[in-house]
Amino acid sequence: MTQHNSAMGDLLAGYHRFRDGHWAEERERWSALAEGQSPRTMVISCSDSRVDPSQIFDVAPGELFVVRNVAALVPPFETTPGQHGVSAALEFAVQFLKVEQVIVLGHGMCGGCQAALTQDLHGNALGEGGFVAKWIDMLDDVRDPIAAELGTTGRTAERAMELAAVKVSLANLRTFPCIQEKEPAGEIALRGAYFAISDGVLHLLDEETGEFAPAG
Repeated sequence: MTQHNSAMGDLLAGYHRFRDGHWAEERERWSALAEGQSPRTMVISCSDSRVDPSQIFDVAPGELFVVRNVAALVPPFETTPGQHGVSAALEFAVQFLKVEQVIVLGHGMCGGCQAALTQDLHGNALGEGGFVAKWIDMLDDVRDPIAAELGTTGRTAERAMELAAVKVSLANLRTFPCIQEKEPAGEIALRGAYFAISDGVLHLLDEETGEFAPAG
């Protein structure tokens, strides 16, 4: 069996456990979800395989509307032609699903934030297509002061970058007209969060102080 077939075999084994266990146990819920979704929360998270919002928040299927990308970044609002995946998901969640809150979930040991800090990814160039480099350009403005104060290597600098990335995404969220309309009216809340992989602690951002603290 090739390595690829083995990986697929592992997934299919997991699927069968799910089908015989969790799906069967919550069959009524899955039947209801087939009629539509009504999540109250949108989570913008990193694609990192170690950070699964549904697992971190221990929620049932249908409770979170999740978008995942490198470093959990949100680009600023723009109307230029092209495919804007995060923007489309945000528009759908806010205007059609009418979620009550949007959480930007950063995390520890984030490769995207480390690449933004060092301009390097795992000791190599940022990628032949340039997609990673262009994406993490969103962090250029916060990179320079962090690098000047803390350098570009080590967990202190990396953690500062990871926390700053959450704030960048929150600021960019507030450039969207739908957020500008709904947040002041109290129809939606924006929240910043950070999951420290090494100890499993979730931190929440207090936007008044700009500090992250462990969730109570």
